Amino acid sequence: MSMFRPSWARKAANLPHAIACTLIAAGALLPATPGLAAATDTGSGTARHDGRVPETDEAKLTPLQRIAQDLPKVTAQDVLRIAASKIGVSENAYGGGTEFHEWYMNSPRALETLARDGGTLQDYKNAPWCAMFVSWVGEQAGIRPIMGWDAYTVTYAKWFRANGHWGTDAATPGAVVFFDWSGSDDIEKIDHVGLVERDNGDGTITTIEGNTGNGKVERRVRPKWQVVGYGYPPYAG
Repeated sequence: MSMFRPSWARKAANLPHAIACTLIAAGALLPATPGLAAATDTGSGTARHDGRVPETDEAKLTPLQRIAQDLPKVTAQDVLRIAASKIGVSENAYGGGTEFHEWYMNSPRALETLARDGGTLQDYKNAPWCAMFVSWVGEQAGIRPIMGWDAYTVTYAKWFRANGHWGTDAATPGAVVFFDWSGSDDIEKIDHVGLVERDNGDGTITTIEGNTGNGKVERRVRPKWQVVGYGYPPYAG
């Protein structure tokens, strides 16, 4: 498996798909949208606003909420429909080759993350793609500036936290959910990312994820104890 990863991760090439999502590379994150906070904060992880309740006072809007005012009015259900439409899409024998890889490699964000992480553009061709999938969904929905885009789960989570849209409690539909399979709450140990479809009310959530199972887009049921936190794009409605 060809992967973007720091030297400390080079021996991890045979990790399962979901774990390997974290191993693209580490480093200081460039803003996923110009003018927004880079994910280099060291905050507690408490969201200033999680995007679920519309603010009416302009002065109280987060930067993402202000940007959302000029974007298409997309709901969480709109985003989930796009994600669900790709259930069954599978990677090739080399761990890549999906439309999500192709999109990311041709995006300006790939050049930014190459500058941050090193490597070559071709390294993304067969790289772990859970974060690329979620990023692609946001792009297709027309709300990439408020949903972020990255190929590395840890810096993707930090982007939400730095921009005040991070939380650890509410598994709301459309939230970007970040997992650590060991059950820690450490953002640095995030293994995988997907989208919350629903909270099942029994300590589990139903998700739609890329690069999961046998390298596919699949609907999964996950225990909440594996969740590190949630990113909350400020959806309409």
